[in-house]
Amino acid sequence: MNYKICLLPGDGIGPEVIASARDVLTALPLQWDFIECGIGYREYQRSGSPLPDSTIRQIRRADAALFGAVTTPPNIPNYFSPVVRMRQSLDLYANLRPIRSIPHPASRAGIDLLIVRENTEGLYAGIERMEDDGNRAVTERVITRKGSERIVRKALDMARQTGRKTVHVVHKANVLRQTCGLFRAVALEIAKDYPDITMNEMLVDTCAMELVRAPEQFEVIVTTNLFGDILSDEACMFVGGLGVAASGNFGADAAVFEPVHGSAPALAGTGKANPTAAILASAMLLDHLGEKGQAIRLRNAVESCIADGQATPDLGGVLTTSQMTQQVIQRLI
Repeated sequence: MNYKICLLPGDGIGPEVIASARDVLTALPLQWDFIECGIGYREYQRSGSPLPDSTIRQIRRADAALFGAVTTPPNIPNYFSPVVRMRQSLDLYANLRPIRSIPHPASRAGIDLLIVRENTEGLYAGIERMEDDGNRAVTERVITRKGSERIVRKALDMARQTGRKTVHVVHKANVLRQTCGLFRAVALEIAKDYPDITMNEMLVDTCAMELVRAPEQFEVIVTTNLFGDILSDEACMFVGGLGVAASGNFGADAAVFEPVHGSAPALAGTGKANPTAAILASAMLLDHLGEKGQAIRLRNAVESCIADGQATPDLGGVLTTSQMTQQVIQRLI
């Protein structure tokens, strides 16, 4: 069977790490049809849009997509965040970010956490306006029952599928009584359908503190869009940083996998970009395709490289992006 994968290299180091991901996938005993599509600032300069309709169509047609990174410069006419637009256009309502210890001194041991972030509404709904002759900026936070229910079910289903027994629903309902109040109420309601999973609730500021104090206590965190964005970046610093952080965006008809790091334009072309996050995003893609055995092989190969010090400078190694990629491939052959 040939898997059709849409590649979205983007800007900065995006093309380099997506090339690494493609090389690693090609080394596996699977058949691939890759198609490359434009996204980001470079695509905006080429076509006038950072996310052309043709890119959205190709993602829909593919079995999955691999996305690198984009540069989103401010104050450019007709420019919008292609990442937010992609998630909303494809209704990629669930963002999953696994936070797992790696064999490296920068990583704390004993962490195996999944953060499940609502991905299409909240403060990222994009409803903003200026008032009072430009002296006041207002953003509307949108939380719906539908959005809350499906992300909470996704978190509980993932807990059940992975053998986890607890889910923390994180909110700020003591202050944001309507929006977080609805999210909390729906979460507690849905939890009744999962008697095998214990749902705990925690205020977002308490959760941020507890992640620093004892991240090992968490198995699954489910929360709203902005809170999930912040907490997941915080949590990845306990297991090696953004260079090893991967995520998946899931909807009913599409799935897009990506490294969490940005485009890092200063590193572009230097060979110093860490391909680990993009390669681990490829492992998530393999899970999604049902190729769980190959996903395990790929994760083991990455961890073997890191344990042996065969890594890029941000992990204390001396390898270039392509050299680390080849080290991973050698462990797959």
